[in-house]
Parts: sequence; C-alpha cells; structure tokens
Amino acid sequence: QVHLVESGGGLVQAGGSLRLSCVDSGRTSSTYAVGWFRQAPGKEREFVATINWSGSTTYYPDSVKGRFTISRDNAKNTVYLQMNSLTPEDTAVYSCAARPVSTYYNLIYSRPDEYDYWGQGTQVTVSS
Repeated sequence: QVHLVESGGGLVQAGGSLRLSCVDSGRTSSTYAVGWFRQAPGKEREFVATINWSGSTTYYPDSVKGRFTISRDNAKNTVYLQMNSLTPEDTAVYSCAARPVSTYYNLIYSRPDEYDYWGQGTQVTVSS
C-alpha cells in the first residue's frame, strides 16, 4: 500500500527557494508516476509538476516552468520538487500524488482525478 508523506514546506521570502520531498513509506514493487499539486485558499487544486516512473520524463504548466524542477530517487522512494524564484502567488498547500503505471507506456498525468494516492500536504508560504 502506498503511503505518501510530504515535507520541506515553510515560510520563505519572495525570490527564495524551497525543496519539497515526497516519501512513499509503503512502496510495493509496482511502478508509479508522481505528481505535485497545490491548492491556495478559495482556489481549485492546481497541477504543478509530474514525473514518470523512471524519471526520464517531466512536465510542468507554464506557471512554474523554468522555476520548478521535479526529480526522483527510486532507491529512496522519494520524489522532490525544487522551487526557485518563489513569489507570493506560489503560496499554497502542496501535495504529492501517485498512480501505478505500466513501464510500456510513457504518459503524462496532470489531472487530480488521474491519481490514486495522496499525501496530507505541506504548507508553503511566500512573503513579499
């Protein structure tokens, strides 16, 4: 059973950086695609980044492209989200999500309903 736990959130000034981690403490032998999403108060959940099972493919929306980098270390069952040049508009609860995938396909998953497992989230606050 997949059990995702995020960490690394906190308070940072505009222009600063944070690195979020998403650890799966209950990993089976299945392969998983992982995505990061964020939700600010009063707003819908927003896709931030995704990475395929091997780490060879990543995808970002325009809002974070060039500032955020997703990566993974499968030996540690961990996915990272490096966030640079943060702005107050990046303030939100950040959650990671996972879905089992076949290694025969290399598809991109950017919708929340495409993921089966979710972490509890970590707060990121960017001050101006």
